[in-house]
Amino acid sequence: MLTVSIVTYHTDDDELRECFASLNSPLVDDIIVIDNSRTPSTREICESTPKVTYIPSDNIGYGRAHNIALRQSVEKGQRYHLVLNSDVSFDPAILGKIARYMDDNPETGTLQPAIFYPDGRPQYTCRLLPTPADLLARRFLPEKWVEKINYRYLLQASDRVHTLNLPQHQGSFMFMRVNALKDVGLFDERFFLYGEDVDLTRRIHEKYLTIFWPEVTATHKHREESYYKWRPLVTHVVNLFRYFNKWGWIFDSGRKRYNARAIRALESEMNGSKS
Repeated sequence: MLTVSIVTYHTDDDELRECFASLNSPLVDDIIVIDNSRTPSTREICESTPKVTYIPSDNIGYGRAHNIALRQSVEKGQRYHLVLNSDVSFDPAILGKIARYMDDNPETGTLQPAIFYPDGRPQYTCRLLPTPADLLARRFLPEKWVEKINYRYLLQASDRVHTLNLPQHQGSFMFMRVNALKDVGLFDERFFLYGEDVDLTRRIHEKYLTIFWPEVTATHKHREESYYKWRPLVTHVVNLFRYFNKWGWIFDSGRKRYNARAIRALESEMNGSKS
């Protein structure tokens, strides 16, 4: 029923073991690890863990590496595929709950649970589609200056208790219907790292529901390296330019339409909670 893919790059051994423990579920048929750093300890852990297939790789990028596993899911006729970061952990029981939700709601193309930092703070991983100001201002202006931008873009008004159809999911945990991927395609391999998750969720959102489902939760360490290391920062900026070159910088009718719909849904849920 479910294939899981994890892309590693000099990944911490204990972190990977914790991630594997989260996948101890009868729903998981196989776990495919694409190691973009060819780390010997990663290979040893994978080869000693049931259901895990280890694929050594050059550093080919996040989306392109996941596509190796996604193509296998398509070819095998899997029902679902989970794209997962190695720094994410959760109760394995949530996988069954998500699969049942997806079974009961066939119009749902991808689903993301509520995700939290290890200290319990919420991560706003389901968002509006970005404008250039949303992303570039958040990278280069002081946090105090962009509070209003963050509040809207990250949908911080949400009380995170309602199921919502939102057009952007972060790539740390993407539980996807394989038939939807057959319909819209896999990760766009022009994105080396960053932006590929926004692009894929958006393409799924055009034809299916892309659901934030807070009935289940996961923990994500999320180091946000592009905020304090120059190489990830450069990579992030380059891929932001690729995203906006693809979809539009100022004029993007889809962004306007999907964001307006998401805001209306959020306002409706919030008003319902107050009544």
